[in-house]
Amino acid sequence: MIRHILSEFKKFAMRGNVLDMAVGIIIGAAFGKIVDSLVKDLIMPPIGILLGEIDFKNLFIVLKEGSKPGPYETLIQAQDAGAVTMNMGNFINAVISFLIVAFAVFILIKAVNTLRAKLDAQEKKEEKAATPTTKLCPYCATAIPLAAIRCPYCTTLLNEQSTTHRPKGK
Repeated sequence: MIRHILSEFKKFAMRGNVLDMAVGIIIGAAFGKIVDSLVKDLIMPPIGILLGEIDFKNLFIVLKEGSKPGPYETLIQAQDAGAVTMNMGNFINAVISFLIVAFAVFILIKAVNTLRAKLDAQEKKEEKAATPTTKLCPYCATAIPLAAIRCPYCTTLLNEQSTTHRPKGK
């Protein structure tokens, strides 16, 4: 019983889409760290300067003071003192991170869709080129349109019931 369940689980886990999903999650986690660093280390400092030297990570409201009374200059000081805080700066950083990730995913999906559309168009073009548009007259061996019911060169009637050669004027 347990072997059977383990065997089924192994089949499930080794399916291509499960492995692809696992790789996507791992790369997504790494990408999340990069975006987090981008927001905290590169984007937020200039935004803070533009908004009057505001450091978003230290933007908080003390709801209840801790064992050591405030004022607290940084969020870390407030947390170390055991104060209960509302951390708006962390929320703002998270929203900006989300917007950056969402925009990056949008750009990625847009690029993939553009590439897919080009590949689909190329496949259709190749498929259309591979589809014959002419056939050979069985009597004079001249290329004629597929829809032709009479050869324009030897005037043979080209339907599947009639295979007799009827030259012009006879």
